[in-house]
Amino acid sequence: MDRSSLARGPWKALVGFLQAVAPLLVRLVIGYGFVQAGWGKWQNFDRTAAFFGDLGIPAPAANAAFIATLELVGGACLAIGLGTRVAALLLSATMVVAILTAERQAFLDALSGRGEQSLTDVVPFAYLMFLMLLAAFGAGPLSVDRFAFSKAPAARASGP
Repeated sequence: MDRSSLARGPWKALVGFLQAVAPLLVRLVIGYGFVQAGWGKWQNFDRTAAFFGDLGIPAPAANAAFIATLELVGGACLAIGLGTRVAALLLSATMVVAILTAERQAFLDALSGRGEQSLTDVVPFAYLMFLMLLAAFGAGPLSVDRFAFSKAPAARASGP
């Protein structure tokens, strides 16, 4: 079966459906995870700030507040598809920091094959992969980004 035959018939409908639904599902799952994490950080703020301090993160209370807010608001934005690329990039930075600090040993063990975990078991790494997809390809057609910021079909057809 050549590629052109995939563009015809029932495959075209299936591919179109997946192109709409896949980014939505990724955004909902990852966004929900970040909302939960951000809310948890705020609910246990003193423990979060102490943990950040134990990791050697400077100004642990200020950074805990910033990250808790970013995860809560950024996760909600991902879920509804508002400012998806910006939210994904900001949250990606937090995942890189998490990999380099809290999950450093688990990541290195998984990367080298020494540990019992694989890379997909290192949660910040798995989240980072999905965030990079959202940053690169956007929110998809079922999103606030698309509904609020895309040009009307008539305006696109008439040109600049």
